[in-house]
Amino acid sequence: MPDLDVPTLPVLPLTTGVVLPSMVVTIAIETDEARAAVDAAASTGGRLLLVPRLDGRYASVGTVAQIEDAGDLRTGVRALVVRGLHRASLGGGVAGTGSALWLRAEPAESAAPTAEAERLATEYKAVLEGILNHRGAGRLVSMIEGLADPGEVADMAGYSPDLEMAQKVEVLETVDVEARLRLVLEWAKETLAELSIRDRIRQDVTDGMEKTQREYLLRQQLAAIRKELGDDEGTDDLLAGYRSKAEEPGVPDAVRTAILREVDRLERTPEQQMENGWIRTWLDTVTGLPWGVRAGDEVDVTEARAVLDADHTGLNDVKDRIVEYLAVRQRRADRVEQGLDTALPSGRGSGAIVTLVGPPGVGKTSLGESVARAMGRPFVRVALGGIRDEAEIRGHRRTYVGAMPGRIVRAIADAGAMNPVLMLDEVDKIGADWRGDPSSALLEVLDPAQNHTFRDHYLEVDLDLSDVVFIATANTIDTIPGPLFDRMEVVQLDGYTEDEKVTIARDHLLGRQLAQNGLAPEEVSIDDEALRAVVTGYTREAGVRGLERAVGKLLRKVATRLSAGELDPPVAIGADEVRTYLGRDRFTPDPADLHDVPGVATGLAVTGVGGDVLSIEVTSMPGDGGLTLTGQLGDVMKESATIALSYVRSHAAELGVPADAFEDRRFHVHVPAGAVPKDGPSAGVTMATALVSYLTGRPVAPGVGMTGEVTLQGKVLPIGGVKQKSLAAHRAGLTDVVLPVRNGPDLDDVPESVRSEVRFHLATTLADVLAVAFPPTGTEVPAAA
Repeated sequence: MPDLDVPTLPVLPLTTGVVLPSMVVTIAIETDEARAAVDAAASTGGRLLLVPRLDGRYASVGTVAQIEDAGDLRTGVRALVVRGLHRASLGGGVAGTGSALWLRAEPAESAAPTAEAERLATEYKAVLEGILNHRGAGRLVSMIEGLADPGEVADMAGYSPDLEMAQKVEVLETVDVEARLRLVLEWAKETLAELSIRDRIRQDVTDGMEKTQREYLLRQQLAAIRKELGDDEGTDDLLAGYRSKAEEPGVPDAVRTAILREVDRLERTPEQQMENGWIRTWLDTVTGLPWGVRAGDEVDVTEARAVLDADHTGLNDVKDRIVEYLAVRQRRADRVEQGLDTALPSGRGSGAIVTLVGPPGVGKTSLGESVARAMGRPFVRVALGGIRDEAEIRGHRRTYVGAMPGRIVRAIADAGAMNPVLMLDEVDKIGADWRGDPSSALLEVLDPAQNHTFRDHYLEVDLDLSDVVFIATANTIDTIPGPLFDRMEVVQLDGYTEDEKVTIARDHLLGRQLAQNGLAPEEVSIDDEALRAVVTGYTREAGVRGLERAVGKLLRKVATRLSAGELDPPVAIGADEVRTYLGRDRFTPDPADLHDVPGVATGLAVTGVGGDVLSIEVTSMPGDGGLTLTGQLGDVMKESATIALSYVRSHAAELGVPADAFEDRRFHVHVPAGAVPKDGPSAGVTMATALVSYLTGRPVAPGVGMTGEVTLQGKVLPIGGVKQKSLAAHRAGLTDVVLPVRNGPDLDDVPESVRSEVRFHLATTLADVLAVAFPPTGTEVPAAA
C-alpha cells in the first residue's frame, strides 16, 4: 500500500467527458480499468485521479476528485457521484494495491487571481447569462452570480454542451486562471453570437408570416374593390376561356361537368392561395387534351404493306402479321359503324396487343413508326424500361405536391389526337417496389374490356383508350410479367441474314449516315462488296445497330481525309479499302471459336441480343469424381451438365469410353465469356458431345454446331428460337447444325439463303448427334436428313 502522505492516487480514465474542479458529476463504471481504480480508492479515503483520455493519449493534467456516493443505475451498471477538488500534474507511476494504475498527483493551481482575472470572470459571467437566457434557462443565472472565485467561474465551462471534449481538455490543462478565462470567454462569445443569429432568423420568419397574412387580407380587400369597380376583366377572361373549351364539340359530358366544376372552384379561390395554382394546372392539363380529335380512321391495307416494304427490308412474316392486324381492325371498325357488331363498348379494338419481341437493332421501334405512317396517325413512344412507380402509368393523385398525369395521358397530349399509335417500349424491363407495380397498372391500359374507361389518378375522369393502337416491344419474352403477357400477341423479330444486312445498309443506313457526316451522295459511294466486308468482318449481331455504327465510322474517316485535302471527290470505297479505314477485322468469317482439339463442342443459344454461338469445354483432373461448372451458368444449364455426365457414364461402353475414365477423376465443364450469365434448356446435347469428345480423344468435326436438351435415356428434346440460332450459326460460319427432330417444322421460318449454306441434321437420340459430330475417319459429315 502506498504511503497516504505521498500525493499518489489511483487513476480513473475518462473517455467521454472531462471533470473540472468544483464539478459534481455521475460516472458510470463499465470497464475493468475503471472498476480497479474505484476499488483502489478505498485505500485513499475515496479519492481518485480523473484523467481524460483523448485519441488514445492521456491529458497532461488531471483532476483530484472525491467520491461522494456510489450505487447502481437502472441498467444495473455501477456508478459514482464524484466532486472535482483541484487540478493535479501527473507524475511517475508507482506500485499500488490491486490492478489499478497509480500516479503521483502534484497539485497544479495558479497563483492568487489578478485584477484582470476578476474583470475577465465578470465578463464571462455576463456572457453565460446571455447564453442561458437565449436557451430559456434563466433560473441558473443566480447560481453563476454566486461564484466569486475566477478559477471556479472559468471551470463552469465543464458544464457547457457547446464545447467538445478536446476543448474541455484544453481548459483542464490551462492552469493559469487568466489564460483559462480568456480561452472560455472567446468560445462563449462565439456561442452567444450564433444563438443571437438563430433568434434573429426565427424572428424574421415570424415577422414574414405576419406580413404575408397582412398582405393576404389587403389583397382580399383590393380584389373586392376591383370587383366593385369592374376592374377584374383578366380573371373573367381566363374563366371564360376554360368554360369555352369545356363546351367544345367532342368533350365528353362527364369531362365537361368536371371542368365546369373546377372553374367554379377557381372563381371562388383567391389568387394568392396555392390551391389556385393547382386548379389552374389541372384545368390546363384537361383542356389541353385533344378531346374529339381523331386521325387516320381509314386504313388502306395495300398502301400499308407498301409503306412497310419501303421502310424495312426483310421481316416478311412480321410485316404480314402487322398488315393482318390492321385489316382486322379496320373491318371491325366498319362493322361497328354499320351497327352489325355491338359486342364491345368500342368495336375498334381488335382485342390483341401486338408485341414485337427481338434483339436490339432489328427495327422494332421503326416498325411502329411505319405502322403510324401507314395508318396516317401520329406516333408517340413511351419508354417503360426501369420504371418502378405505378404513378408513372396512372398518374399522381392531386393531393400530392408536384402531381402530374401519367405517361399515357402525356403521350396522348403530345400526339394531339385521341387515337395515336402508342409504342410501349421495353415492357420486359418494368420493375416493381413499394411504390406499386406498373405492370399491373398497364393491364387496365391494354385490356380492351377496360381501357375504354381508363381513369388517370390526376385527371380523375374517364379516358377512352380503345381507339389507341398499342404496340409493345421487348428484347426477351421471359421477363415480361405474366398477366401482361396474357394480353399480348407476340411477333418475333429474329434478326437478319448477311444478304439482308447488305441491302439494309445500302438502301437505308448509307443515306442516313452520309447526311449525318456532312457528305453528299455524289461525294462518296460504297459498293455492295464493301458493305459485305463490313458486315462479315466488323459486326456479329442479330440487328443492324453495330453495322450502322461501322458505316458511320467509315464515312467519318473519309470525311476527315476530304477535309484535310488528302482525297478528292468522288471517293469510291470497295472491299479492299474497308480495311484501310476500319483497321483489322474484328470478326473472322470462319468459325474461329471451334477448336480441333478433343473436349470442345459448339452449341447455339438465344440471348437478349439475339442468337449466339457458345463453345463448351471439358477437362478433368484427379479428384473425388464430382463435377465443376464455371461460366455464370444458371440452374437449368447446371442440370443439363449433370444429366450429360450421368448419360455418358451410364453408356460408357457403347460410346467407346475407357472403363477407368471416371475413376478418381473430377470433371470441369466451362462455358467461356464467364462474365455473361447463361441459362436455358438447350445445351444438354452440346455438353454430352464435349464430354464424349474429351473421354474418347476425338475432336468434333469442324463447322458442326448443335442445340437441344438430352434426357437420361439419351432422347433429344425440342427447343425454341430455331430461327435465331440458325442465323447465329450462319453468321459464325458453321456448315452443319444439329436440331431436335421435333423442331423440323421450325426450319420453314429459316430464310432460304441460310438453308442453302447450312446443312441441318435432325436428331432423335444422342446417338444421332454423335454421328454428325464424329463422322468415321476419312469421311465427311453425313448428309442432312
